[in-house]
Amino acid sequence: MAGLKSGTADLHRRLERRLAGAERFIVRERYVEHLARLATFYGPAEANWASYLYPVLNDFDARRKFALLLRDLLYLGGDARAAAELPPVSDSAAALGAFYVLEGATLGGQHLLTVVERKLGLDAAHGASYLASYGAEVRMMWARFGQQVEAHCRDQAAIVRAVNAARATFAALEDCLCEVSA
Repeated sequence: MAGLKSGTADLHRRLERRLAGAERFIVRERYVEHLARLATFYGPAEANWASYLYPVLNDFDARRKFALLLRDLLYLGGDARAAAELPPVSDSAAALGAFYVLEGATLGGQHLLTVVERKLGLDAAHGASYLASYGAEVRMMWARFGQQVEAHCRDQAAIVRAVNAARATFAALEDCLCEVSA
């Protein structure tokens, strides 16, 4: 996990900066657009990476968030679009690295949930189920994910594949979320 964190810190900071300046969490239409863009990423990511993640994440089904995004979009009157471009993964180490980016979003979701609740009047049951995905168990789920990464990315080659996939995923997610119209 330390290798993933240090190996992606620059891209993580850049994406956070780009998302922080937007009105996407205080203007309903922008929030719906943000969820729709996330859905275009999460849907194919969860489907395409599943064959590599099921063998190494015994709780992969509990970690899937595409259905939550669709639930929020349905509640808010939005819709999903065509699938986003995803970086390819070819083994479990790369899939864990790529999924690290999506799992990490659950930590930020805790903060964003309070913003969306306050500014948009939404909550976990009404338009913000994605942000509230693990509820009070977010830290425990993150710790379990970290344990799985550590167990399956032990050698240097696996760590390099995981970091490269995470970097590619950060870049692809940034492209998806931060297009000119976002």
